[in-house]
Amino acid sequence: MRKEDNRFRPVHEDEPLFVTRRRTGRVIAYRVFSVSVFFCICWIWLYRVTVPVEIDENRTGFVRFIWLVMLVIEIWFGLYWIVLQSPRWNPVWRFTFTDRLSRRYGNDLPRLDVFVCTADPVIEPPLMVVNTVLSVAALDYPPEKLAVYLSDDGGSELTFYALAEAAEFAKVWVPYCKRFSVEPRSPAAYLSCKASGFDSAAAEEVGRLYKEMAVRIETAARLGRIPDEARLKYGEGFSQWDSDSTRTNHGTIFQILVDGRKDKTVTVPTLVYLSREKRPEHHHHFKAGAMNALIRVSSKITCGRIILNLDCDMYSNNSKSAREALCILLDEKEGKEIAFVQFPQCYENLTKNDLYGSMMRVTYDVEFNGLDGNGGPIYIGTGCFHRRDVICGRKYKEVEKEEEECEDISEPEMIKALANCTYEENSQWGKEMGVKYGCPVEDVITGLEIQCRGWKSAYLNPKNKAFVGVAPTNLHQKLVQQMRWSEGDFLLSEYCPVWYGQGKIGLGLILGYCCNCLWAPSSVPVILYSVLTSLCLLKDIPLFPTVWCWWYIPFGYVTVAANAYSLAEFLWCGGTSRGWWNEQRMWLYRSTSSFLFGLTDAIKKKLGVSESVFMITSKVAEEEAAKRYEKEVMEFGVESPMFLLLGTLGMLHLFCFAAAVMRIVMTSREVGGDVHTTGMQFVITGVLVVLNWPLYEGMLLRRDKGKLPMTVTVKSFVLALSACTCVAFL
Repeated sequence: MRKEDNRFRPVHEDEPLFVTRRRTGRVIAYRVFSVSVFFCICWIWLYRVTVPVEIDENRTGFVRFIWLVMLVIEIWFGLYWIVLQSPRWNPVWRFTFTDRLSRRYGNDLPRLDVFVCTADPVIEPPLMVVNTVLSVAALDYPPEKLAVYLSDDGGSELTFYALAEAAEFAKVWVPYCKRFSVEPRSPAAYLSCKASGFDSAAAEEVGRLYKEMAVRIETAARLGRIPDEARLKYGEGFSQWDSDSTRTNHGTIFQILVDGRKDKTVTVPTLVYLSREKRPEHHHHFKAGAMNALIRVSSKITCGRIILNLDCDMYSNNSKSAREALCILLDEKEGKEIAFVQFPQCYENLTKNDLYGSMMRVTYDVEFNGLDGNGGPIYIGTGCFHRRDVICGRKYKEVEKEEEECEDISEPEMIKALANCTYEENSQWGKEMGVKYGCPVEDVITGLEIQCRGWKSAYLNPKNKAFVGVAPTNLHQKLVQQMRWSEGDFLLSEYCPVWYGQGKIGLGLILGYCCNCLWAPSSVPVILYSVLTSLCLLKDIPLFPTVWCWWYIPFGYVTVAANAYSLAEFLWCGGTSRGWWNEQRMWLYRSTSSFLFGLTDAIKKKLGVSESVFMITSKVAEEEAAKRYEKEVMEFGVESPMFLLLGTLGMLHLFCFAAAVMRIVMTSREVGGDVHTTGMQFVITGVLVVLNWPLYEGMLLRRDKGKLPMTVTVKSFVLALSACTCVAFL
């Protein structure tokens, strides 16, 4: 059969909808490299154990104690490095065949429910939210089989108004997208590509209608009130708000804005607004509670067999993403063991060199493929296609129920009851059913629990990114986000993968989960190692072998080889050398601030001193801050305990490095003596100083609003100087 006729070729039942491939040569080469690094790590451990015994008589008790601390820290680093290798030893890549899916099933696809979650109309602007809704409403999917649910945990009339306006615009936008094969299908993203001019009258008309809608929504948001004509037009929805409703105290608000379930000529999928009931006396479990309310409510309206959940800023950038996920889930041979398909979290507003390391290139281009080879990637809370019955508790190898017709419930109050505060009392929701409660990283433990029931997951990272969102544009937002992601409560909870996954999932996958849950505990050794290295350089106490000693070989090899490979890997993933340097800086900042605060918060929660707080990352930035971000100037701007810690550590490294340089210049000892004995410390402290250059600029050189507040600068200076002074006189 000729190549051009392939689209008419029938697909046989045994022809796969996706294939899994491995790159054996690269994996073998990496294994050889990692074995060489591990050999040198063991050599370093041997040095720490044996050298103090040989020269014990020349060391004071204080120095021997520091040596012991360094041994413990380097054992931790070595073991953690071993854990980090698990996602790299068995990577796989998935490739789908959407053409085969179309030939096999046509439009006879399972119903798909899309859940979009928002919680605050101020930091998650309604116009951005409805762009996400419109993008998934226009997916390349039969509209009668597709439904989009917006969960508004802020209970905002502005968000409802924006969705109501979007529902009207969708009647034009969705047919336009499918007629002209538009990509991407977020109106804002698509029309920004047409800024130079429209290529057709239809595009110009769509652009005009969108701008009119955007002006109405943004005007209402700016004024903080809904136009009177809109209240009349959408009166059935607005009537559900009481005069005393607040974002934390209101009844369930539910409205079907577009009902596309029965009309076979429908061009727009079902659109539903839901704001679950919230009362101060009831714990609402943040995003996990919102997701579970959506699962219950949607089960009585469209009951999609497949569920896609998205953050409100993650618009659809690839209209075929649903079909690609179904290639995995509907494959007759291997698809039956897959519970969910995870896509990477990508961003559209990154700078050229990714100033804050938001892209996580190596994580999504390397490590997630390795997790897939070990049993499946973790569930990251967005961009994920789930089987409804699995997330509701079905175990692997249990018989899957046939897709059922939804009940025609005409009484909204019956549906509202499913989202009441008291519905989950004395039930298995949040435990055996739905998204799990009891941990700040509810998405991760939900995926772990699903895999422990015998299921696998799959990872798809197509060239045309499936979903694209908004990354933090200042350092404080980024550190707060990382603190929430790294909270060690995961490690301290009953869902710790070491014992929860024992005997249920493979060792490789357990280690893969440990890569994440050990973020927070790793903050302590990182801080101790950097501080001890700098302070001992100040005191001229050597912590590493001299440059010409053969013991120096393993330290030099691990340092150079690991960083060289890290740079090569980053460049292979599409990054730049400066982007890699920014990534190293953000690793340092995360490890010495976000992860430490995440660890202390987790300990306090475990002791009952504090409660969980869900922190939402702002999706908006001031105009001046946005310009600085585009120029890749690091944004500080606010007082924060994390900035105080970073400032103190940064100034401490600077003082110690300056003192060491002065000692080398001023002393009359043998030329190069200091460099030979403390050369490794000199290099480490020097690298820390260079990494912290944007911090020093923010403290001492800049005058714009994005600099570090003077109070933080003064406190950091005093604390660092006090620490150096105390150590100098010990």
